[in-house]
Amino acid sequence: MTTAHTSGPAEATEAVELLRGALTAAGIALPSLGTDTASPALNLINLGRVHVDVALKLAEALRRECA
Repeated sequence: MTTAHTSGPAEATEAVELLRGALTAAGIALPSLGTDTASPALNLINLGRVHVDVALKLAEALRRECA
């Protein structure tokens, strides 16, 4: 899903918190989840590196929601 509006730092922070809440509800934790401080003008979200078992849980949760 993509959006047509531009976002700022507040939206990036809100997106991180919404994503963290959704992941927590699915039993998934991304330890490095946060806003990307290296490129603040781009308003990127850093999902970070995760162990293979976390990646598999995330893939399964997405498959369930898309089915």
